Amino acid sequence: MADSGHPPRPEDAPLAWTGTADKASYYWLFVAYVLALLATGVATVALALLAYDLAGEESGTVLGTALSLKMLAYIGAAPFVAVLIRHVPRKLLLIVLDLLRAGSLLVLPFVTATWQVFALVFVFALASAIFTLVYQTVVPYLLANQDDYTRSLARSRIASELEASVSPLLAAGLLLAFASRGVFVVAAVAFLLSAWLIARMRIPQARGGRTERLMSGFLRGPRLFLATSDLRGLIALDVAVACATAMVTVNTVVIVQGLFELDRQASAIAFAVFGFGSILGAIALTPALRAVPDRAVMLVGAALLSVGLLAGTVIATLQGLLVVWFVIGLGTSLALTPATYLIRRIGSPGDLQYLFAAQLSLASACLLVAYSAAGWLGASLGLTATFALFGLVAAAASVVASRLWPTGGRPTSDPARQPRQRPSPR
Repeated sequence: MADSGHPPRPEDAPLAWTGTADKASYYWLFVAYVLALLATGVATVALALLAYDLAGEESGTVLGTALSLKMLAYIGAAPFVAVLIRHVPRKLLLIVLDLLRAGSLLVLPFVTATWQVFALVFVFALASAIFTLVYQTVVPYLLANQDDYTRSLARSRIASELEASVSPLLAAGLLLAFASRGVFVVAAVAFLLSAWLIARMRIPQARGGRTERLMSGFLRGPRLFLATSDLRGLIALDVAVACATAMVTVNTVVIVQGLFELDRQASAIAFAVFGFGSILGAIALTPALRAVPDRAVMLVGAALLSVGLLAGTVIATLQGLLVVWFVIGLGTSLALTPATYLIRRIGSPGDLQYLFAAQLSLASACLLVAYSAAGWLGASLGLTATFALFGLVAAAASVVASRLWPTGGRPTSDPARQPRQRPSPR
């Protein structure tokens, strides 16, 4: 990893596969991660109901503002916190974050003003962003080789896609037994269970790093992105993925129920097909990365989602939309899921926290802009023009990524050819 500001140190070397693993701890952590995902999805549904109780017809504005604050927490706060927690025990931190999220949900049913909702949502989102960053940083130390790590990325991607469809079903079932405020309590219990699972696992100590001023540390991740050709290409891919994700998220209901005049069930099918394409891409990731470099996989994904967006300009039936959504889902998964693997492959242990924080912030910033653009342009220019514009932007971003990320970059590491290495003595 390029970093001209400091002489090379042992912790600056890329994190080698050790040939040893603590898979039991990894699975405890993964189950806790899935529980937290489901609890977050259920809480989001309950939040929509709470917003309606507080604001009535203005609930859409309240919920939209709350979710915008969530995105802002991911964009701005995570890198600062990544600096502050460098020497905090990660196991303790994960437990505290789960407890903080549980506490936020337990307080939400008692709020009486919208500003209180905004404040609690921001705290909740901040804790979720930090949890995601720490999870991403811990997993490489618990797995023994490239294939194990790649499979872990696929599991995380599949869990994220299933959360989008399973959480509303869980929330609907819970609402049959509890009032909307009771759902917050159930979600809080899930976070407490997640904390208990984490308490049962072992997490290796973080490697020591340089002590840096807050602003210097905040800028470290973006500087490293700009200094590394592979990661400069990743920024462009974030733009392409944001275009596709925003188009699906914002305009599926508009297309299905507005343009095609179908019912909610058809919208649910469209979202499910997009999710199926994304899951299939995640499953294909492990064999794909064995056969070809990560650069090729991610650029193929970007090309697929660009083609899908451009094909959206000619769809006229639900069947056509389902084909387009499947292609876009497959493309976004192939273009985005290996990003964590790429960072882990080329980043030094001392920089992983900074790089994951920078990637989370960059991807969230792209999504924040794309969400707004997809809604505004769809309403003002029409869906055909929006598909065309987003498709061209995604295609241009894919070309830029291929130019910024040279073919002569590091090849994907092969654990079968790599000798076992002992961790550097500290």
